Amino acid sequence: MNFPSELTPFSRRPVDHLLKPFQQFAAIEASGGILLILAAIAALIWANSPFSDSYNRLLHIPVTLGAGTFVISKPLFLWINDGLMAVFFFVAGLEIKRELLYGELNSIKKAALPAAAAIGGMILPAGLYFLINRDTPFTAGWGIPMATDIAFALGVLTLMGNRVPLSLKIFLTALAIIDDLGAVLVIALFYTGDIGWTSLAAAGGILLVLVVFNRIGIRAPGLYLFAGFFLWAAFLKSGIHATLAGVLLALTIPSTTRIDREGIYTTFTRLISFFKPSVQPVRGEEMKETQASALSALKTVIQESESPAQRLEHQLHPWVTWLIMPVFALANAGITFSSGLSGIVFHPVSIGVLTGLFAGKQAGILLFSWIFVRMNLAGLPDGVSWRQIWGVSAVAGIGFTMSLFIAGLAFPEGDVLNAAKAGIVAGSLLAGAAGWLILRKR
Repeated sequence: MNFPSELTPFSRRPVDHLLKPFQQFAAIEASGGILLILAAIAALIWANSPFSDSYNRLLHIPVTLGAGTFVISKPLFLWINDGLMAVFFFVAGLEIKRELLYGELNSIKKAALPAAAAIGGMILPAGLYFLINRDTPFTAGWGIPMATDIAFALGVLTLMGNRVPLSLKIFLTALAIIDDLGAVLVIALFYTGDIGWTSLAAAGGILLVLVVFNRIGIRAPGLYLFAGFFLWAAFLKSGIHATLAGVLLALTIPSTTRIDREGIYTTFTRLISFFKPSVQPVRGEEMKETQASALSALKTVIQESESPAQRLEHQLHPWVTWLIMPVFALANAGITFSSGLSGIVFHPVSIGVLTGLFAGKQAGILLFSWIFVRMNLAGLPDGVSWRQIWGVSAVAGIGFTMSLFIAGLAFPEGDVLNAAKAGIVAGSLLAGAAGWLILRKR
């Protein structure tokens, strides 16, 4: 934590000065998007360099986990897409649950406009892709342009500074969260292979146990995560994509606190009194027993002031932003142009994805938002103009992370998947640039 110099309760160490640039970078909202861009560029360069074989060999290194008869063996690439991305979906599930309970989606009035915009932003891109590829064997990719990458999209708005009002960022966040929920449903319903009913029944039993944990008041996050690992393994064996276990696990995590705001203030005031200057020990001197007890009680109050869901979200979000998503981009953005640049760029899959992300998102979000406002089913956010809604609809066409994920489910490795990735990269770049141009005026 960075304290103002006059409030710093401890002396600075030499290592703090070394870490300061990294802490400042991490504090930037767009830092996650910057790392994603760097990881994607690195993947493109590596996959088309003389060392491309090492890139492919690394991703296909076999990794085995388990003991006895319970063994899971997969290439590193699939551990990233099935394992690490389950954590990504878990955090996304925690965000969805928070917004549904306490945030911008906790009432029909608040959720109406972003929900309408998100639905339009999923239907039209999918429809445009399908129209372009209807007479080809590539129709399975219709789900690719439906997604919005919230890290990239919010990063673009952050770079706009005070040209973008807070209410517009909240609108985009709510839209992207509903978009994520839609993507989860699409994956569950349309991108699932043959179902292993025994494993699915085991997953249902574990999920029931997690619900019981919640209902009887168990709040230890470690217990939920332990059961969640077996839930993930059961989904993996069932044929339903294992990342969905992350969302379902998130929905079972308790999201209420045990101490309200008044209780926090009263308890803190009483415990802090043990550390008044008149009784505070000299620096380096051992605390009195009462002070040590008060400090321990303060830690308990802080812990109980957050719900387990909120605490897990705060703890895991940096790992997802600065590790999991860049690693995923590095593993999935390696488009190889061995078959020729024109063959990939002008492939119907690439054109369908690009058109869906760039044109479909703008048209769908704008049209459905306008219909709902015109019918008095929703209103524009405070201080937001239609031009700004247009700008957000363009920015929402940045579909990088989730689009790459769905592309990997829709197509096997090869030229078609490369074409889909090229469409994602090109469409996301065009969408981000268009959004910046539209929103640059106050």
